[in-house]
Amino acid sequence: MKNNFNLVATAAAGLESLTARELRDLGIETKMDDRSRVLFSGTKETIATANLWLRTADRVKIIIGEFPAKTFDELFEGVYALDWAEILPFGAQFPIAKAKAIKSDLHNEPSIQAITKKAIAKKMQVHYHRPENVPIPETGALFSIEVVLHKNVATIMLDTTGESLFKRGYRVDKGGAPIKENMAAAIIMLTNWRANMSRPFVDPTCGSGTFCIEAALIGMNIAPGFNRDFAFEAWPWFEDEIFKKVRDDAESKANYDAELDISGFDIDGRMIQIAQENALEIGLDDIIHFKQMRLQDFHSDKLDGVLISNPPYGERLGDETAAYQLYEEMGETFKPLETWSKYIITSDLEFEKHYGAKATKKRKLYNGRLRTDLYQYFGKRIK
Repeated sequence: MKNNFNLVATAAAGLESLTARELRDLGIETKMDDRSRVLFSGTKETIATANLWLRTADRVKIIIGEFPAKTFDELFEGVYALDWAEILPFGAQFPIAKAKAIKSDLHNEPSIQAITKKAIAKKMQVHYHRPENVPIPETGALFSIEVVLHKNVATIMLDTTGESLFKRGYRVDKGGAPIKENMAAAIIMLTNWRANMSRPFVDPTCGSGTFCIEAALIGMNIAPGFNRDFAFEAWPWFEDEIFKKVRDDAESKANYDAELDISGFDIDGRMIQIAQENALEIGLDDIIHFKQMRLQDFHSDKLDGVLISNPPYGERLGDETAAYQLYEEMGETFKPLETWSKYIITSDLEFEKHYGAKATKKRKLYNGRLRTDLYQYFGKRIK
């Protein structure tokens, strides 16, 4: 099996530059193409490292091949020409998990999936000298394949990740409508807290504790994928010792003695209990302070803190009036915190009006398919 792969890290729209920065921080060179794809190359160790360490990405995929495909015949021949026997061991499960067509002559996605599957199955039958009417049983390791057609160019990819990278493995429960872990990490990375992680960090509407837990993972330099499994671990040609080496290296880089000041508050006592259970699951229960408290009761004599909030907005509260009242209370409660920087994410375009202050800066992000804005209020500098 070769040990040099063309790779792509996928991320939510608006987060690609953060994912690219993370890879560069890991010593992995990247480039962005005109489709905002984060492209890189590397070995099996690179695949393991990217999956284990990326906080903002969704998945890491191997690009198996790219070729023009305006017709189904071209798609079949292009897929068939790829060296599938090097990738798929005998008996491998190889579902075409996803097909996507963008600005292409071929646009029937179920048909794209079916043709791709047929071409791979045919190639494997020929390679293993099986009669045409005797399919190879798919009872082995899982290799999830994706095909994307963009402007009549087909890209065939193999998912190395498995469940999306936002699933860190620490959620015992999630409560209502939590923000995804990779989105929470991305927002933290967009704040000025990362420059000085001894500063107070507060989420006054913490829900199940995602922002606080992700902040602790960042502050202690704990790899976000340390508590979970990945698809590539089940592949016969991916040696166990490679991932063990990467995990051991990550363990040696964790700073469990980091002094952090991280607190989360919520009006709902059940959510605080869930947040505490989630923190306990990942071993951070003695690092993060969770407490049941109304947002309006939050105050602090500390200086130069960072506050992040994902308040329940209209469609989550089920009442637009209640959301506007909450924004007004936030504005009044946070106003005395002059040296604190505040970062508030919401899909409500009326937020600034009801909060009572115009943001220093705004950034458009997508929480799933929901377009949101990160309203950033920078604190006054301490002289």
